[in-house]
Amino acid sequence: MAQTHFGFQNVDEREKASRVRGVFDSVASRYDVMNDLMSAGLHRLWKRYTITVADAKPGQHVLDIAGGTGDLALAFAREVGPTGRVFHTDINEAMLREGRTRLLDAGVVLPTLVCDAEKLPFADESFDRVSVAFGLRNMTHKELALAEMHRTLRPGGKLLVLEFSRVAKPLEKAYDWYSFQVLPKLGKWVAKDEESYRYLAESIRMHPDQETLRQMMKSAGFGHVDVHNLTGGVVALHVGIKC
Repeated sequence: MAQTHFGFQNVDEREKASRVRGVFDSVASRYDVMNDLMSAGLHRLWKRYTITVADAKPGQHVLDIAGGTGDLALAFAREVGPTGRVFHTDINEAMLREGRTRLLDAGVVLPTLVCDAEKLPFADESFDRVSVAFGLRNMTHKELALAEMHRTLRPGGKLLVLEFSRVAKPLEKAYDWYSFQVLPKLGKWVAKDEESYRYLAESIRMHPDQETLRQMMKSAGFGHVDVHNLTGGVVALHVGIKC
């Protein structure tokens, strides 16, 4: 029976998706508040930088995977304008509902659907941009998801993967202390869920580092992959170009 990791635990591959779903079901209603607290608002700058690097044009088609509460989908909708189209997707229905509500409150209506990044329900070469922010590390078969993202991109299109990554050496001790001592307590006080934020800290440590992920994207077919380290490597933006 194939095994994979759920944080620091080894679990049956078939269990991981349901466990991850449980985490996000639990935190969905407080997700944005926790993001602001645990990153001191930096997640907004990281996402804004991603939108700038994406350089989406009016009329283009964008797929936002693991789109959650809709930050990137909303920003992309403004970039591509009324002649473009942005698909807001997530495997977790509770997160998607939060995002759809937020988009509607902003006066934006987008195609919103539950889908698995490892089996995307879109035709080949459907999109000019594909994005996934803070979602890849939760996927069981990252290589399959990256291959699907490549498949659905048009030649010349960009994949943007914004994800927690490996911090610079001088920051490691302070980052570990914050991740394992402070973050779970924040989760307990604000989201009433300590274990989900302990999982977050563990899942970051189990995620491939910058160079490993770059090579995974190359193996998935991307001809060129740039890596942008942000905030000392706390987060990295990987940008793959489909040739």
